[in-house]
Amino acid sequence: MASLNPLTSKLGFRKAKHLLRRATFNYSKSQLDAIADMTATDAVNSLATLPPNILAEPYDPLPTSNPDGFWTSSTNHPNTFTGQTRKRALVTAWWWYNAINQVTLKHKLSFFIHTSFTVGKDSGAGLSTNFYDHIQLLDLYAYGNLKTLAKKITLDNSMLDYLDNTNNVATNPNENYAREFLELFTILKGPQIGNGNYTNYTEIDVQQAAKVFSGFKQQLSRAIIDTETNLPSGYANKNQHSTSNKTFSAAFNNQVIIGKNTETGMFEELHDFVEMVFAQPETAKAYCRKLYKFYVKSEWNETVENDIITPLSQILITNNYDILPVVKALLASEHFYDADDGNPSDNIIGSIVKSPMQLLNEVSTLFNLELPNPNTNAAQYYANFFFYFVHNVYLKGASMDFFNPDSVAGYPAHYQEPDFDRLWFSSNTLISRYKLIESLILGKNTITSGNIFVKLDTVLFVKNNILNPSNPNDLVTEIANLLYPESIDTDRTNYFKGFLVDAGFPDYYWTGAWSDYISTNDNTTVKVRLDALITAMINAAEFQLM
Repeated sequence: MASLNPLTSKLGFRKAKHLLRRATFNYSKSQLDAIADMTATDAVNSLATLPPNILAEPYDPLPTSNPDGFWTSSTNHPNTFTGQTRKRALVTAWWWYNAINQVTLKHKLSFFIHTSFTVGKDSGAGLSTNFYDHIQLLDLYAYGNLKTLAKKITLDNSMLDYLDNTNNVATNPNENYAREFLELFTILKGPQIGNGNYTNYTEIDVQQAAKVFSGFKQQLSRAIIDTETNLPSGYANKNQHSTSNKTFSAAFNNQVIIGKNTETGMFEELHDFVEMVFAQPETAKAYCRKLYKFYVKSEWNETVENDIITPLSQILITNNYDILPVVKALLASEHFYDADDGNPSDNIIGSIVKSPMQLLNEVSTLFNLELPNPNTNAAQYYANFFFYFVHNVYLKGASMDFFNPDSVAGYPAHYQEPDFDRLWFSSNTLISRYKLIESLILGKNTITSGNIFVKLDTVLFVKNNILNPSNPNDLVTEIANLLYPESIDTDRTNYFKGFLVDAGFPDYYWTGAWSDYISTNDNTTVKVRLDALITAMINAAEFQLM
C-alpha cells in the first residue's frame, strides 16, 4: 500500500542523496552528510528555509564602454534599453546563481511554478524588466498560495503579453489566456465527453472566463505597484471590460458571476472566478499530479492515485491551496523513499532522467565549481560563462531553452506521453550533455568554442572530499556513491578503476602516483587520470538518473 506516512528512521546516505537531488538545486557532500543523520521530516523542514537572494538583482555588463548595469532598478522606462533578448537571459543567470548557491526548497518550487504557469521568456514575455518582475513573482509564491498566485499572475505584465490578455476587450474577446488558465494552469481538461465538453470545463466556460479577464492590461512603465506583492502589475481598464453577467456550465454548477462596471468590480469578478475554479476538487488533484510528476516520477498506478494523489489534494484543500504543506508531506513520506512496500529499491529512487539544468546544477555544486563572481567579474559570469556557454550553447544544445519552453504547455519532458523525462536524453542532446564535463574540466567551450572562465579541478575535489584517495578501489567507490543514486557493483568499479590503473598493472601504481602528488604537489600524473575518470563517471548512464 502506498503510504504518505512520514519516514521515521534516519535517512542515511542513500535517501539523503535522493531528497537533496529531488528537492533542491544544490547537491554537495557537506549537505548530504548533514541531512543523512536526520529523519525525513527534520531534513525537509531544514530545507524549507527562505534565505534572501545572494544576488539582489541581475546585471548587464554591456555595452562595454558604458554598461547598462542594474537596469531592472533603473528609473528609465524599460523600453529605453537595447538588447532585450540578452537581458532576459541575464535575468535567468541571476535566478540560476541564487538557485545553486542556496540549499533550500524555494528555487525548485519556483521552477515548478514556472512549469505550471508557463511564460516563454523569448516567445512573448515582453520587456526584460517585465520578465524580471515575473520571475520575482514566481519566487515570491514558491512557498505561497496557488490560489492567490492564480489571481496575481493574471495581472503579471509578462503573462498579459505572453497569452495576449492585454488585447482581450469586451468588443473583441481574446480567449487565449482563459483557455490556458483552465486547460494548463489550473483544473485541466479531464477526459473529453462531448463536443466542446472536457469533463472539468466546457467551451462555454472558456468564453465566460475570457469575459471575466477582459480589460486587464499591461502597464509597461511599471508605474503600478501591487500593494500585496510590492511588484509592478498590470491594471484594470473598466471601459474595455465585459460588464455582462458570466454564466458558467454545469461543470461549475451553473454559477453566475455578476458583471461589474468599475475597476474594483473587475477585481471582484476575478476573485469570484478563481475561487470558483479552485473550489473544484479536480483543481487540487491536478496540482498534486503535477507535483508528483515533478518530484517523484512521471507515471503511476491506481494505488498511487488513491493513496498518494488524493490525500495530497486533501492536504492542499485543507490548507486553502498553500503549497508548502503538500510538498513537505510528499518529500517526508515513506512512499517518496520507496519505503512503503516490500521492495525498498523498486522504482522511485533513480527513476527520473535528469534535465540538462539538473545535470549542470549537480556538477557545479558537488564539485564546488568556482564560478566568476558576478559582483566583481560581471562580464565573465553573465556574458562569457552563462550567456554564451550555459544559456546559448549547453542548455539549448541539450534541448532545454531555459525559461523558454517551446509551448505554453511547458517542456515536453514534463507532459508528453509516453516518454516524459526520457525525452531529455536522445541522439539530439547527447553531444551537449557529454561535452559539459569536458568543457568544465578544460575551461573551454568544447561544444562550439570559446573561453568559459570556469575550470573544474578534479584533483582538488578528490583531495578535499574522498577519505582514502590513494586506494583506487576506495576512490572509485566513494565517488560513485556521491554521483549515483545506487551503489555500483564490482564489475563497474573495475571498469572505472581502469582510468586510474592501466590493465595488467597492480593497484599500487595509483597509490604511488597519489603519494608522489602529496609529497611534491606536482599533480600532472594524477590530474590526467582523474580528469579521465571523472569524465567517464559523469557521462555514465548511472549519472543521467536521479
